[in-house]
Amino acid sequence: MEKDNRELATFAGGCFWCMVKPFDQQPGIISVVSGYTGGTTVNPTYEEVCTDTTGHYEAVQITFDPVIYPYGKLLELFWQQIDPTDAGGQFYDRGQSYQTAIFYHSEEQRRQAEESKKELNESGRFSKPIVTEILPAKEFYPAETYHQGFYKKNPERYNSYQKGSGREAFIQRHWGEIE
Repeated sequence: MEKDNRELATFAGGCFWCMVKPFDQQPGIISVVSGYTGGTTVNPTYEEVCTDTTGHYEAVQITFDPVIYPYGKLLELFWQQIDPTDAGGQFYDRGQSYQTAIFYHSEEQRRQAEESKKELNESGRFSKPIVTEILPAKEFYPAETYHQGFYKKNPERYNSYQKGSGREAFIQRHWGEIE
């Protein structure tokens, strides 16, 4: 694959541990990095972000080949991983750093994100309005090494968290069986 075919997508969907696996397993995905974005602190740590004083979201930054896996498909997969009606965080995790957002890297990404949000809002799938924000991409800071690829390094803890947080049940209720 040529480097010219690479684009970035950045999504905040609550705990970044849960946002890696669904994207990581798709064709055309080159890398999925857990990290922090949207805030003011330079190179924040996990402990700092958890205080909700840095303005950062836990997020994943995806490098992908849009010819193989278009941005629109990434958006569809993103919506299926979150509760887009919860402004206070995601599932067990509460606070600003766990809120959902789409960080766009181009005007075309912004347009597609706005359109997908509108379609989801109008679909009737959720009884409450979609509150996920669509924001311009800011500096992305990779999280500490122990957070990267967490589902692979700690499968039991990852699976326990997916179930215990309520994320898995929510996804199954609204979207069907998790792959």
